Amino acid sequence: MKKAILFIGILSSLGIGANQTLYAQNTKASTSLSKEEEKIIAYIDANMPRAIALLKESVDINSGTLNIEGVKKVGAIFAREFEKANFKTKWISLPDSLRRGGHLVASIGFNKEAKKTTKGKKLFLIGHLDTVFEPDMPANPYTILNDSTATGQGVTDMKGGDVIMIIALQALQAEGLLKDANIIAYLTGDEEHAGTPIDISRGDFIESAKQTDIALGFEGANGLNSVATARRGASSWLLNVKAKTGHSSGVFTPSAGYGAIYEAARIVNEFREQLSTEKYLTFNPGVFIGGSETNYDASKAAGMAIGKTNIISPAVTVTGDLRFLTEQQKINARKKMQAIVDHSLPGTKASIEFEDGIPSMAPTEGNNKVLEVISGVTTAMGAGPTVAGDPGSRGAGDISYIAAYVDCIDGLGSSGKGSHAPGETIHLNELPYLIKRAALTIYRLSR
Repeated sequence: MKKAILFIGILSSLGIGANQTLYAQNTKASTSLSKEEEKIIAYIDANMPRAIALLKESVDINSGTLNIEGVKKVGAIFAREFEKANFKTKWISLPDSLRRGGHLVASIGFNKEAKKTTKGKKLFLIGHLDTVFEPDMPANPYTILNDSTATGQGVTDMKGGDVIMIIALQALQAEGLLKDANIIAYLTGDEEHAGTPIDISRGDFIESAKQTDIALGFEGANGLNSVATARRGASSWLLNVKAKTGHSSGVFTPSAGYGAIYEAARIVNEFREQLSTEKYLTFNPGVFIGGSETNYDASKAAGMAIGKTNIISPAVTVTGDLRFLTEQQKINARKKMQAIVDHSLPGTKASIEFEDGIPSMAPTEGNNKVLEVISGVTTAMGAGPTVAGDPGSRGAGDISYIAAYVDCIDGLGSSGKGSHAPGETIHLNELPYLIKRAALTIYRLSR
Protein backbone atom coordinates (compact mmCIF):
# COMPACT_ATOMS: atom_id res chain seq x y z
CA MET A 1 0.00 0.00 0.00
CA LYS A 2 2.87 2.39 0.76
CA LYS A 3 4.18 1.92 -2.80
CA ALA A 4 0.78 2.70 -4.28
CA ILE A 5 0.46 5.85 -2.17
CA LEU A 6 3.97 6.94 -3.21
CA PHE A 7 3.11 6.50 -6.90
CA ILE A 8 -0.10 8.50 -6.54
CA GLY A 9 1.99 11.28 -5.05
CA ILE A 10 4.39 11.14 -7.99
CA LEU A 11 1.51 11.37 -10.45
CA SER A 12 0.05 14.33 -8.60
CA SER A 13 3.36 16.16 -8.81
CA LEU A 14 3.23 15.67 -12.59
CA GLY A 15 -0.27 17.08 -12.88
CA ILE A 16 -1.83 13.62 -13.20
CA GLY A 17 -4.79 13.03 -10.89
CA ALA A 18 -5.06 10.16 -8.42
CA ASN A 19 -8.14 8.94 -10.31
CA GLN A 20 -5.85 8.11 -13.24
CA THR A 21 -3.72 5.45 -11.46
CA LEU A 22 -5.48 2.33 -12.77
CA TYR A 23 -2.47 0.95 -14.63
CA ALA A 24 -0.07 1.51 -11.74
CA GLN A 25 -2.41 -0.30 -9.36
CA ASN A 26 -2.86 -3.18 -11.78
CA THR A 27 0.88 -3.76 -12.01
CA LYS A 28 1.27 -3.71 -8.22
CA ALA A 29 -1.57 -6.17 -7.79
CA SER A 30 -0.01 -8.71 -10.14
CA THR A 31 1.49 -11.90 -8.73
CA SER A 32 2.86 -13.13 -12.07
CA LEU A 33 5.93 -10.91 -12.30
CA SER A 34 9.42 -12.00 -11.32
CA LYS A 35 11.40 -10.17 -8.64
CA GLU A 36 13.52 -8.58 -11.36
CA GLU A 37 10.41 -7.37 -13.14
CA GLU A 38 8.97 -5.91 -9.94
CA LYS A 39 12.21 -3.95 -9.54
CA ILE A 40 11.91 -2.65 -13.10
CA ILE A 41 8.41 -1.40 -12.35
CA ALA A 42 9.53 0.24 -9.11
CA TYR A 43 12.32 2.06 -10.95
CA ILE A 44 9.91 3.38 -13.56
CA ASP A 45 7.47 4.57 -10.89
CA ALA A 46 10.24 6.43 -9.09
CA ASN A 47 11.59 8.01 -12.29
CA MET A 48 8.40 9.26 -13.88
CA PRO A 49 9.30 12.89 -13.11
CA ARG A 50 12.49 12.40 -15.17
CA ALA A 51 10.47 10.89 -17.99
CA ILE A 52 8.14 13.88 -18.10
CA ALA A 53 11.07 16.30 -17.93
CA LEU A 54 12.74 14.54 -20.88
CA LEU A 55 9.50 14.65 -22.85
CA LYS A 56 9.16 18.40 -22.25
CA GLU A 57 12.82 19.07 -23.11
CA SER A 58 12.56 17.28 -26.45
CA VAL A 59 9.13 18.65 -27.42
CA ASP A 60 10.22 22.24 -26.81
CA ILE A 61 12.85 21.94 -29.56
CA ASN A 62 11.39 22.22 -33.05
CA SER A 63 12.59 19.25 -35.08
CA GLY A 64 10.59 19.43 -38.27
CA THR A 65 12.07 17.11 -40.87
CA LEU A 66 13.65 19.98 -42.81
CA ASN A 67 14.94 21.70 -39.65
CA ILE A 68 18.34 20.01 -39.73
CA GLU A 69 19.74 21.78 -36.67
CA GLY A 70 16.61 21.04 -34.67
CA VAL A 71 16.76 17.35 -35.55
CA LYS A 72 20.40 17.23 -34.46
CA LYS A 73 19.61 18.99 -31.16
CA VAL A 74 16.93 16.45 -30.29
CA GLY A 75 19.35 13.70 -31.32
CA ALA A 76 21.95 15.07 -28.91
CA ILE A 77 19.43 15.06 -26.04
CA PHE A 78 18.45 11.46 -26.65
CA ALA A 79 22.09 10.40 -27.16
CA ARG A 80 22.84 11.76 -23.68
CA GLU A 81 20.02 9.64 -22.25
CA PHE A 82 21.03 6.47 -24.11
CA GLU A 83 24.54 6.85 -22.75
CA LYS A 84 23.09 6.89 -19.21
CA ALA A 85 21.89 3.35 -20.00
CA ASN A 86 25.45 2.41 -21.04
CA PHE A 87 24.65 2.45 -24.76
CA LYS A 88 27.25 3.56 -27.26
CA THR A 89 25.93 6.24 -29.60
CA LYS A 90 26.86 7.52 -33.03
CA TRP A 91 25.41 9.96 -35.54
CA ILE A 92 24.80 8.80 -39.11
CA SER A 93 25.19 11.81 -41.41
CA LEU A 94 23.41 11.93 -44.76
CA PRO A 95 24.70 13.56 -47.97
CA ASP A 96 23.99 17.28 -48.28
CA SER A 97 22.01 16.53 -51.42
CA LEU A 98 19.31 14.81 -49.34
CA ARG A 99 18.77 17.93 -47.20
CA ARG A 100 18.13 15.82 -44.11
CA GLY A 101 19.67 15.94 -40.62
CA GLY A 102 20.76 12.33 -40.18
CA HIS A 103 20.06 9.50 -37.75
CA LEU A 104 20.93 8.62 -34.13
CA VAL A 105 22.08 5.05 -33.47
CA ALA A 106 22.58 3.66 -29.95
CA SER A 107 23.72 0.10 -29.27
CA ILE A 108 24.72 -2.27 -26.52
CA GLY A 109 26.33 -5.69 -26.98
CA PHE A 110 27.00 -6.88 -30.52
CA ASN A 111 30.60 -7.88 -29.87
CA LYS A 112 31.98 -11.29 -30.79
CA GLU A 113 31.78 -12.67 -27.26
CA ALA A 114 28.20 -11.50 -26.82
CA LYS A 115 27.16 -13.23 -30.04
CA LYS A 116 28.62 -16.49 -28.76
CA THR A 117 27.05 -16.40 -25.31
CA THR A 118 23.70 -14.68 -25.68
CA LYS A 119 20.58 -16.79 -25.37
CA GLY A 120 18.11 -14.01 -26.00
CA LYS A 121 16.93 -12.31 -29.16
CA LYS A 122 18.87 -9.49 -30.76
CA LEU A 123 16.57 -6.47 -30.84
CA PHE A 124 16.18 -3.48 -33.15
CA LEU A 125 14.24 -0.61 -31.55
CA ILE A 126 12.82 2.06 -33.88
CA GLY A 127 11.99 5.69 -33.23
CA HIS A 128 12.35 8.98 -35.04
CA LEU A 129 13.59 12.45 -34.12
CA ASP A 130 11.65 14.54 -36.62
CA THR A 131 8.07 15.81 -36.62
CA VAL A 132 5.77 17.21 -39.30
CA PHE A 133 5.90 20.65 -37.66
CA GLU A 134 8.43 22.91 -39.38
CA PRO A 135 9.73 26.17 -37.82
CA ASP A 136 7.46 28.34 -39.97
CA MET A 137 4.35 26.71 -38.47
CA PRO A 138 2.70 28.14 -35.32
CA ALA A 139 4.65 27.19 -32.20
CA ASN A 140 3.04 24.80 -29.71
CA PRO A 141 5.35 24.31 -26.69
CA TYR A 142 4.86 21.51 -24.18
CA THR A 143 1.85 22.43 -22.05
CA ILE A 144 -0.11 20.44 -19.47
CA LEU A 145 -3.80 20.87 -20.31
CA ASN A 146 -5.40 18.99 -17.41
CA ASP A 147 -4.69 16.24 -14.90
CA SER A 148 -4.03 13.64 -17.61
CA THR A 149 -3.24 15.42 -20.89
CA ALA A 150 -0.41 17.50 -22.35
CA THR A 151 0.07 19.07 -25.76
CA GLY A 152 3.09 19.97 -27.87
CA GLN A 153 4.54 19.53 -31.35
CA GLY A 154 5.40 15.87 -31.82
CA VAL A 155 4.47 15.02 -28.24
CA THR A 156 2.92 11.72 -29.36
CA ASP A 157 4.37 11.35 -32.88
CA MET A 158 6.79 10.47 -31.72
CA LYS A 159 8.78 12.03 -28.92
CA GLY A 160 6.53 10.29 -26.45
CA GLY A 161 7.48 6.95 -28.03
CA ASP A 162 11.17 7.85 -27.92
CA VAL A 163 10.91 8.65 -24.21
CA ILE A 164 9.14 5.34 -23.56
CA MET A 165 11.98 3.49 -25.27
CA ILE A 166 14.74 5.37 -23.44
CA ILE A 167 13.28 5.22 -19.93
CA ALA A 168 12.53 1.51 -20.40
CA LEU A 169 16.19 0.87 -21.30
CA GLN A 170 17.41 2.99 -18.40
CA ALA A 171 15.25 0.94 -16.05
CA LEU A 172 16.78 -2.30 -17.33
CA GLN A 173 20.31 -0.92 -17.06
CA ALA A 174 19.70 0.36 -13.52
CA GLU A 175 18.75 -3.16 -12.43
CA GLY A 176 21.75 -4.75 -14.18
CA LEU A 177 19.57 -6.53 -16.75
CA LEU A 178 21.32 -5.49 -19.98
CA LYS A 179 24.62 -7.29 -19.39
CA ASP A 180 23.97 -9.98 -21.98
CA ALA A 181 21.63 -7.97 -24.22
CA ASN A 182 22.24 -7.17 -27.88
CA ILE A 183 20.14 -4.13 -28.79
CA ILE A 184 20.32 -1.48 -31.50
CA ALA A 185 18.11 1.58 -31.06
CA TYR A 186 17.77 3.49 -34.33
CA LEU A 187 16.10 6.92 -34.34
CA THR A 188 15.80 8.29 -37.86
CA GLY A 189 15.81 12.00 -38.57
CA ASP A 190 13.45 11.99 -41.55
CA GLU A 191 10.66 9.50 -40.95
CA GLU A 192 7.95 12.02 -41.72
CA HIS A 193 9.49 12.88 -45.11
CA ALA A 194 12.26 10.43 -45.98
CA GLY A 195 15.13 11.69 -48.09
CA THR A 196 15.54 10.21 -51.55
CA PRO A 197 16.96 8.00 -52.86
CA ILE A 198 15.76 5.61 -50.16
CA ASP A 199 18.74 3.30 -50.58
CA ILE A 200 20.85 6.18 -49.23
CA SER A 201 18.56 7.53 -46.50
CA ARG A 202 17.67 4.03 -45.25
CA GLY A 203 20.73 2.03 -46.32
CA ASP A 204 22.45 1.90 -42.92
CA PHE A 205 19.08 1.49 -41.20
CA ILE A 206 18.34 -1.66 -43.21
CA GLU A 207 21.84 -3.12 -42.81
CA SER A 208 21.74 -2.52 -39.05
CA ALA A 209 18.39 -4.28 -38.76
CA LYS A 210 19.76 -7.32 -40.58
CA GLN A 211 22.07 -7.92 -37.61
CA THR A 212 19.04 -8.50 -35.36
CA ASP A 213 16.13 -10.91 -34.91
CA ILE A 214 13.19 -8.74 -33.85
CA ALA A 215 12.20 -5.12 -34.53
CA LEU A 216 10.07 -3.18 -32.05
CA GLY A 217 8.59 0.09 -33.32
CA PHE A 218 7.63 2.85 -30.90
CA GLU A 219 5.14 4.70 -33.08
CA GLY A 220 1.95 5.73 -31.28
CA ALA A 221 -0.22 3.17 -29.52
CA ASN A 222 -3.69 2.42 -30.91
CA GLY A 223 -5.24 1.25 -27.66
CA LEU A 224 -3.42 0.12 -24.54
CA ASN A 225 -3.90 -3.59 -25.26
CA SER A 226 -3.32 -3.52 -29.00
CA VAL A 227 -0.15 -3.47 -31.08
CA ALA A 228 0.53 -3.64 -34.80
CA THR A 229 1.59 -6.98 -36.25
CA ALA A 230 1.13 -5.55 -39.76
CA ARG A 231 1.24 -2.16 -41.48
CA ARG A 232 0.21 -1.28 -44.99
CA GLY A 233 2.75 -0.19 -47.56
CA ALA A 234 2.50 2.90 -49.73
CA SER A 235 3.29 3.49 -53.40
CA SER A 236 2.19 6.00 -56.04
CA TRP A 237 0.86 6.12 -59.59
CA LEU A 238 0.82 8.67 -62.39
CA LEU A 239 -1.87 8.55 -65.08
CA ASN A 240 -1.43 10.48 -68.34
CA VAL A 241 -4.17 10.68 -70.95
CA LYS A 242 -3.81 12.09 -74.45
CA ALA A 243 -6.69 12.67 -76.85
CA LYS A 244 -7.81 14.36 -80.04
CA THR A 245 -8.82 17.96 -79.58
CA GLY A 246 -11.32 20.04 -81.50
CA HIS A 247 -14.66 21.80 -81.21
CA SER A 248 -16.89 20.45 -78.45
CA SER A 249 -19.77 20.00 -80.88
CA GLY A 250 -17.98 16.93 -82.23
CA VAL A 251 -17.43 15.15 -78.91
CA PHE A 252 -18.53 11.46 -78.88
CA THR A 253 -18.32 11.23 -82.68
CA PRO A 254 -15.98 8.73 -84.38
CA SER A 255 -13.91 11.55 -85.82
CA ALA A 256 -13.46 13.52 -82.57
CA GLY A 257 -13.63 10.82 -79.91
CA TYR A 258 -14.33 11.34 -76.23
CA GLY A 259 -11.54 13.66 -75.09
CA ALA A 260 -9.02 13.23 -72.31
CA ILE A 261 -11.22 14.28 -69.43
CA TYR A 262 -13.89 11.68 -70.12
CA GLU A 263 -11.23 9.00 -70.52
CA ALA A 264 -9.48 9.94 -67.27
CA ALA A 265 -12.81 10.02 -65.45
CA ARG A 266 -13.66 6.57 -66.84
CA ILE A 267 -10.36 5.14 -65.67
CA VAL A 268 -10.49 6.57 -62.15
CA ASN A 269 -14.11 5.52 -61.73
CA GLU A 270 -13.34 1.97 -62.88
CA PHE A 271 -10.49 1.85 -60.34
CA ARG A 272 -13.16 2.58 -57.73
CA GLU A 273 -15.69 0.10 -59.10
CA GLN A 274 -13.31 -2.83 -59.51
CA LEU A 275 -10.91 -2.47 -56.57
CA SER A 276 -12.52 -0.43 -53.79
CA THR A 277 -14.13 -3.37 -51.99
CA GLU A 278 -10.87 -5.27 -51.44
CA LYS A 279 -9.87 -5.29 -47.78
CA TYR A 280 -6.80 -3.21 -46.85
CA LEU A 281 -6.41 -1.91 -50.43
CA THR A 282 -6.90 1.82 -50.95
CA PHE A 283 -6.01 4.23 -53.75
CA ASN A 284 -6.67 7.93 -53.78
CA PRO A 285 -6.35 10.41 -56.65
CA GLY A 286 -4.72 13.49 -55.17
CA VAL A 287 -4.28 15.70 -58.24
CA PHE A 288 -6.52 15.73 -61.37
CA ILE A 289 -5.57 18.29 -64.02
CA GLY A 290 -7.23 18.54 -67.43
CA GLY A 291 -7.92 21.19 -70.05
CA SER A 292 -6.89 22.54 -73.42
CA GLU A 293 -3.52 23.48 -71.91
CA THR A 294 -2.05 21.74 -68.84
CA ASN A 295 1.17 21.70 -66.86
CA TYR A 296 2.08 19.51 -63.86
CA ASP A 297 5.17 20.00 -61.66
CA ALA A 298 5.85 16.73 -59.84
CA SER A 299 8.45 18.30 -57.53
CA LYS A 300 5.80 20.64 -56.13
CA ALA A 301 2.80 18.33 -56.54
CA ALA A 302 1.10 21.25 -58.26
CA GLY A 303 -0.06 22.25 -61.71
CA MET A 304 -2.23 24.50 -63.84
CA ALA A 305 -4.89 24.11 -66.51
CA ILE A 306 -6.51 26.39 -69.06
CA GLY A 307 -9.62 25.37 -70.93
CA LYS A 308 -12.82 26.46 -72.58
CA THR A 309 -16.10 24.64 -72.54
CA ASN A 310 -16.16 24.53 -76.35
CA ILE A 311 -12.77 22.79 -76.66
CA ILE A 312 -12.34 19.02 -76.23
CA SER A 313 -9.56 18.49 -73.71
CA PRO A 314 -6.41 16.92 -75.24
CA ALA A 315 -4.59 16.08 -72.01
CA VAL A 316 -5.14 15.02 -68.39
CA THR A 317 -2.71 14.18 -65.59
CA VAL A 318 -3.82 12.34 -62.45
CA THR A 319 -1.61 11.35 -59.52
CA GLY A 320 -2.52 9.13 -56.61
CA ASP A 321 -1.37 6.72 -53.96
CA LEU A 322 -1.84 2.97 -53.55
CA ARG A 323 -1.79 1.34 -50.12
CA PHE A 324 -1.62 -2.40 -49.59
CA LEU A 325 -1.04 -5.04 -46.91
CA THR A 326 1.15 -7.48 -48.85
CA GLU A 327 3.43 -7.30 -51.85
CA GLN A 328 1.16 -9.68 -53.77
CA GLN A 329 -1.85 -7.47 -53.11
CA LYS A 330 0.10 -4.53 -54.58
CA ILE A 331 1.10 -6.53 -57.66
CA ASN A 332 -2.44 -7.75 -58.27
CA ALA A 333 -3.89 -4.25 -57.92
CA ARG A 334 -1.40 -2.81 -60.39
CA LYS A 335 -2.30 -5.48 -62.95
CA LYS A 336 -6.00 -4.63 -62.66
CA MET A 337 -5.31 -0.91 -62.92
CA GLN A 338 -3.14 -1.44 -66.01
CA ALA A 339 -5.89 -3.49 -67.68
CA ILE A 340 -8.41 -0.71 -67.03
CA VAL A 341 -6.05 1.87 -68.52
CA ASP A 342 -5.45 -0.24 -71.63
CA HIS A 343 -9.13 -0.23 -72.68
CA SER A 344 -9.17 3.33 -73.99
CA LEU A 345 -12.23 5.19 -75.21
CA PRO A 346 -12.22 6.12 -78.94
CA GLY A 347 -9.86 8.94 -79.80
CA THR A 348 -7.84 8.62 -76.56
CA LYS A 349 -4.68 6.93 -75.36
CA ALA A 350 -3.75 6.50 -71.69
CA SER A 351 -0.63 5.33 -69.86
CA ILE A 352 0.04 4.68 -66.18
CA GLU A 353 3.32 4.57 -64.27
CA PHE A 354 3.79 3.04 -60.83
CA GLU A 355 6.47 4.01 -58.33
CA ASP A 356 7.36 2.06 -55.20
CA GLY A 357 7.42 3.92 -51.90
CA ILE A 358 7.44 2.23 -48.51
CA PRO A 359 6.96 -1.57 -48.54
CA SER A 360 4.34 -3.18 -46.37
CA MET A 361 4.91 -4.86 -43.03
CA ALA A 362 2.98 -8.01 -43.86
CA PRO A 363 1.42 -10.17 -41.12
CA THR A 364 3.62 -13.19 -40.35
CA GLU A 365 3.74 -16.07 -37.92
CA GLY A 366 6.96 -14.64 -36.49
CA ASN A 367 5.22 -11.36 -35.72
CA ASN A 368 2.47 -13.28 -33.95
CA LYS A 369 5.06 -15.07 -31.80
CA VAL A 370 6.39 -11.72 -30.60
CA LEU A 371 2.80 -10.63 -29.91
CA GLU A 372 2.45 -13.65 -27.63
CA VAL A 373 5.38 -12.41 -25.54
CA ILE A 374 3.86 -8.93 -25.26
CA SER A 375 0.49 -10.40 -24.34
CA GLY A 376 2.19 -12.41 -21.63
CA VAL A 377 3.71 -9.21 -20.27
CA THR A 378 0.45 -7.27 -20.13
CA THR A 379 -1.38 -10.23 -18.63
CA ALA A 380 1.27 -10.52 -15.93
CA MET A 381 0.93 -6.79 -15.29
CA GLY A 382 -2.76 -7.29 -14.58
CA ALA A 383 -3.92 -5.42 -17.68
CA GLY A 384 -5.15 -8.42 -19.67
CA PRO A 385 -3.96 -9.87 -23.00
CA THR A 386 -2.72 -7.81 -25.94
CA VAL A 387 -4.16 -8.35 -29.41
CA ALA A 388 -3.20 -7.45 -32.97
CA GLY A 389 -4.65 -4.15 -34.14
CA ASP A 390 -6.33 -3.44 -37.47
CA PRO A 391 -3.66 -2.94 -40.17
CA GLY A 392 -6.05 -0.63 -41.99
CA SER A 393 -5.79 1.91 -39.17
CA ARG A 394 -2.11 2.62 -39.83
CA GLY A 395 -0.13 4.00 -42.70
CA ALA A 396 3.38 3.04 -43.68
CA GLY A 397 6.40 3.61 -41.44
CA ASP A 398 10.13 3.04 -41.07
CA ILE A 399 9.64 -0.49 -39.71
CA SER A 400 8.25 -1.52 -43.10
CA TYR A 401 11.67 -1.12 -44.74
CA ILE A 402 13.00 -4.04 -42.67
CA ALA A 403 9.90 -6.23 -42.32
CA ALA A 404 11.25 -8.66 -44.90
CA TYR A 405 14.30 -9.41 -42.74
CA VAL A 406 13.11 -9.59 -39.10
CA ASP A 407 10.00 -10.28 -37.04
CA CYS A 408 8.19 -7.00 -36.34
CA ILE A 409 5.85 -5.33 -33.88
CA ASP A 410 4.88 -1.64 -33.97
CA GLY A 411 2.65 0.63 -31.91
CA LEU A 412 4.60 0.37 -28.63
CA GLY A 413 4.76 4.13 -28.24
CA SER A 414 2.67 6.70 -26.42
CA SER A 415 -1.07 7.20 -26.64
CA GLY A 416 -2.70 10.46 -27.60
CA LYS A 417 -4.78 12.27 -30.18
CA GLY A 418 -4.37 14.56 -33.15
CA SER A 419 -1.03 13.41 -34.56
CA HIS A 420 0.19 15.63 -37.42
CA ALA A 421 -2.29 18.35 -36.44
CA PRO A 422 -2.03 21.53 -34.35
CA GLY A 423 -2.83 20.74 -30.75
CA GLU A 424 -1.48 17.17 -30.80
CA THR A 425 -1.87 15.63 -27.32
CA ILE A 426 -0.48 12.81 -25.17
CA HIS A 427 -2.24 10.88 -22.41
CA LEU A 428 0.14 11.30 -19.46
CA ASN A 429 -1.85 8.96 -17.23
CA GLU A 430 -1.14 6.06 -19.60
CA LEU A 431 2.57 6.78 -19.96
CA PRO A 432 3.76 4.79 -16.88
CA TYR A 433 1.94 1.67 -18.06
CA LEU A 434 3.37 1.94 -21.58
CA ILE A 435 6.93 2.39 -20.32
CA LYS A 436 6.54 -0.68 -18.11
CA ARG A 437 5.09 -2.69 -20.97
CA ALA A 438 8.06 -1.74 -23.15
CA ALA A 439 10.64 -2.46 -20.46
CA LEU A 440 9.27 -5.90 -19.60
CA THR A 441 8.87 -6.81 -23.28
CA ILE A 442 12.51 -5.90 -24.00
CA TYR A 443 13.62 -7.77 -20.88
CA ARG A 444 11.80 -10.99 -21.75
CA LEU A 445 12.83 -10.97 -25.40
CA SER A 446 16.48 -10.22 -24.68
CA ARG A 447 16.91 -13.02 -22.11
